[in-house]
Amino acid sequence: MHVISRKRLLDAAKRHGDLSAPLDLWYRVAKKAEWKSLDEVRQTFPSADAVGKYTVFNIKGNSYRMIAEINYRSRRIFVRQVLSHADYERGGWKQ
Repeated sequence: MHVISRKRLLDAAKRHGDLSAPLDLWYRVAKKAEWKSLDEVRQTFPSADAVGKYTVFNIKGNSYRMIAEINYRSRRIFVRQVLSHADYERGGWKQ
């Protein structure tokens, strides 16, 4: 899969120092993946959930959430946001 954009992951890791290793691990796994559906994503990341057109990943033991849009046909993952669990729960990201 082609992850767009790694810069968002790196920026999140700068803001939250404890995210560097978990996001790097997620990135390395995702870029090697050949997912064709959410079911296949869940084989790798069982806690991944579909929320509208987005796939939400729990990062670092559910302390953070990464919101991504996955286009299975073009094999692209568009990272939209990385939020703390509290910021995610406020729901402002859905707009």
